[in-house]
Amino acid sequence: MNEHSDAHIFQGPLAGIRVIDLTRVYAGPLCTQTLADQGADVVKVEPPVGDETRNWGTRLDEDRSTYFNGLNRNKRSIAIDLGKEAGREVLLRLLEGADVLIHNFKLGTMPRWGLGYEEVLSKRFPRLVQCTITGFGNTGPLAGMAGYDVAVQGFVGLASINGAANSDGTKIGLPLIDHATGLSAVNAILMALLERGRSGVGQHVGVSLYNVGLTMLHPASAAWMATGKIPRPTGNAEAWVAPYAAYPCSDGLVFTGAGNDRSFAKLMAVLGAPELARDPRFRTSVDRVENREALDELISLQTRDRSSNDLAMEILNAGLAAGPFLNLEQVFNHPQVAANGMHVQMPDYQGTGLPMAFLRTPGAIHATPPHFAAHTDEVLAEAGMSAPDIARFEAEGGIVRRRRPIVADE
Repeated sequence: MNEHSDAHIFQGPLAGIRVIDLTRVYAGPLCTQTLADQGADVVKVEPPVGDETRNWGTRLDEDRSTYFNGLNRNKRSIAIDLGKEAGREVLLRLLEGADVLIHNFKLGTMPRWGLGYEEVLSKRFPRLVQCTITGFGNTGPLAGMAGYDVAVQGFVGLASINGAANSDGTKIGLPLIDHATGLSAVNAILMALLERGRSGVGQHVGVSLYNVGLTMLHPASAAWMATGKIPRPTGNAEAWVAPYAAYPCSDGLVFTGAGNDRSFAKLMAVLGAPELARDPRFRTSVDRVENREALDELISLQTRDRSSNDLAMEILNAGLAAGPFLNLEQVFNHPQVAANGMHVQMPDYQGTGLPMAFLRTPGAIHATPPHFAAHTDEVLAEAGMSAPDIARFEAEGGIVRRRRPIVADE
């Protein structure tokens, strides 16, 4: 595997789809990496200062980091200054052969550059699918505001139902809304491409962290809509099913649960307490939820002296759900990770594998995350630009080959 090799001719289910990617940070780059993993030719167009995540996390070399590497494999990089007319001309030339344009600029940025979808791009490129990722959508009092995952977790209430029981809540430890938004953008783009196959016309699709975050609240939101009761954090337990929690073991915690009476009886048998399934306090799901604290205490007596992994495997082998709380070293050394090909280790790159498996047209990791502007000449030449054209665009500041330092107003 090398940095660019034959990335743009890789054969996967999305082979032949070209994506111009103006996004940066998380949701957008995750979306385009997912498309690239499945064969799309993704051209990552960076601003002159580069994607700021090149500096986030552990630095791996002069312009790549662990954060950047996790979201930008299988792409080619060029850098364009869209604030300059020459840069906008380069982008328009790239769009002549593109199927998808995706960006996460603030509301109004593209129209201000003369690149609005309805006014310009849809007329010039009628087959183009444009995906716009925003923090809060295009209308309403928060439209146009910056959207960061943890802030949106607060706005949509996700943080209010996460955390230790009886706490005021806490953010989830990973940018979960960013991740879900990136995958929602993948879905939106593929749906628009599918519809274009019937109509012959592209369209604009919008995805916001706010809307995606709201959809992630189920079943807590459904319960509030029905009862008006505001959900609170429940720690490692669930409010609507019992047992459904993490229980103490000799070496940590194990999660297990039972969603119906039959599973509950089987779980109690595995734990060595079959009499609990006959206890009137725990006979039905409603009974178990009402008497959750007593039930959890009795289950803990059965789990606390046992190995979390051994107990989890015993429960799993009985056909029920369970899992030990592993740290990341334990996770990536687990044989299931190897069996699923989910820890990719290659020269100059490590990452998680592809979660989707296609039988005839499998995706692949075929190119490392790119160095800044590493593919400028080949990408622009493919777009029909001659060497004198490229030299002119560079002289006019439209294309950039070295990262500019970040200044306060950028």
